[in-house]
Amino acid sequence: MSPVLAGVLQLLALMAALALAYVPLGNYLAKVYSSSKHLRVERWIYKGIGANPDTEMRWSAYLRGVLAFSVAGVLFLYLLQRLQGVLPGSLGFASIDPDQAFNTAASFVANTNWQSYYGEQAMGHVVQTAGLAVQNFVSAAVGIAVAVALVRGFARSRTGELGNFWADLVRGVVRVLVPIAVVGALILVACGVIQNFSGIHEVGQFMGGTQEWNGGAVASQEVIKELGTNGGGYFNANSAHPFENPTPFTNLFEIFLILLIPVALTRTFGVMTGSVRQGYAILATMATIWVGFVALMMWTEFAHHGPALQAAGGAMEGKEVRFGIGGSSIFAVSTTLTSTGAVDSFHSSYTGLGGGITMLGMMLGEIAPGGVGSGLYGMLVMAVIAVFIAGLMVGRTPEYLGKKIGTREIKFAACYILITPALVLVFTAAAMALPTPGDSMTNSGAHGFSEVLYAYTSASNNNGSAFAGLNADTQWFNTTLGLAMLLGRFLPMVFVLALAGSLAGQQPVPATKGTLRTEKPLFSGLLVGAVLIITGLTYFPALALGPLAEGLA
Repeated sequence: MSPVLAGVLQLLALMAALALAYVPLGNYLAKVYSSSKHLRVERWIYKGIGANPDTEMRWSAYLRGVLAFSVAGVLFLYLLQRLQGVLPGSLGFASIDPDQAFNTAASFVANTNWQSYYGEQAMGHVVQTAGLAVQNFVSAAVGIAVAVALVRGFARSRTGELGNFWADLVRGVVRVLVPIAVVGALILVACGVIQNFSGIHEVGQFMGGTQEWNGGAVASQEVIKELGTNGGGYFNANSAHPFENPTPFTNLFEIFLILLIPVALTRTFGVMTGSVRQGYAILATMATIWVGFVALMMWTEFAHHGPALQAAGGAMEGKEVRFGIGGSSIFAVSTTLTSTGAVDSFHSSYTGLGGGITMLGMMLGEIAPGGVGSGLYGMLVMAVIAVFIAGLMVGRTPEYLGKKIGTREIKFAACYILITPALVLVFTAAAMALPTPGDSMTNSGAHGFSEVLYAYTSASNNNGSAFAGLNADTQWFNTTLGLAMLLGRFLPMVFVLALAGSLAGQQPVPATKGTLRTEKPLFSGLLVGAVLIITGLTYFPALALGPLAEGLA
């Protein structure tokens, strides 16, 4: 079987598996977030944190809940790392330095999971399981909660209430993430991913010295790493490491986990708003972009330029032989078009245009299908902008799902799409202008610039993957990337929730013959164009200096 055919078959198998899970999981999510009943374990949690799950919140109160919970998470994870040296189960590792502890705490709470350290050489079992793994669950649940709040904004009328943050958070963990993660972890263990609490042990000789590995609860962390679109690996090699991702089947299964909830949430959106066709329109937009990016990535990486690439069957540098170009390309596109950041190959070793595709996927806002929760609310914000553009073209007041898109709503949407480009471009410009940050670049020219651009693109969009050539474990990068992750995560949420509150307070407008049919293919095409033009072209000058210059050289 040719490598190209193998890649296409993997793509088709993945799409079939997602199609089978789409309706049941989407309907289940809608039921979870629409239910008025509480499980017994949920009541215990509410009692423990002192929350009343039946109290409806306006957008400002919902936002305060999100921010308060996240600030507490950053402080707890920071202190856990700083105290690692005196904690049991630390495997003898020292406490983490202040700048790196801040960077890691901000990273995992912001659902970014950027790592400027070697996981197997820095973090003991307590920090990995009680700190990082816990944030993998709750940060994902926060993203879903904000997305559900925006959906309620479209579904409700003449009220400013968006639900209860604490109820949405707890239900996301207890009823959604934990059950799927348990099943997924069992599958990974059965396929060879390790799951233990063993210490450091020798496994043989390596280049004249002793090679050592430490064990860990890898399968349980791996599954939520992908399911929650987190991305932080137990080992430095991430999902390229055989302890995390041993076979082609586990590779495809992990891609399935990455895409599962973001895809199903479009069905949830349709069910909760009373029009499943609206959900299909959003899904079609996401699928068009995702399939297009996968096709482009396979084309760039399979292109045979020179005898070395012809002998290898394509650009195999930085890729695992057991996954091949097809599996690696699907993984790379899926992880950068979501907020996952996990890698089964090294993006810095991709062709110049291939590396540019991974960057562009993040620059679009990671909305195809995007991160858990963040992908849906990001795409819905783009839908609001697309409706506004269509209204300007035909001279009608723009409407979406029976809600008028006025000055207030479009200002919130505009602020949302301007935040991450500002963070990426300002921080990248500062790093290139100052003398010290440039010392972290191991490459010069266009590729060196791409390393820095990729780092701030990844951090600001809460992705977490990296061009491996950049030494980011410095005070400058730990601090600025940490700030980019926090601002890139929570500032957009402010405008999403404000938009949700504004929409929920409106009186629905009845559809007329002149109303734009947003469930039709025409609107999906308009939305694809809006995503590519409005967000993609923002970064074109920066891309021209980096991956485009390298790819066309």
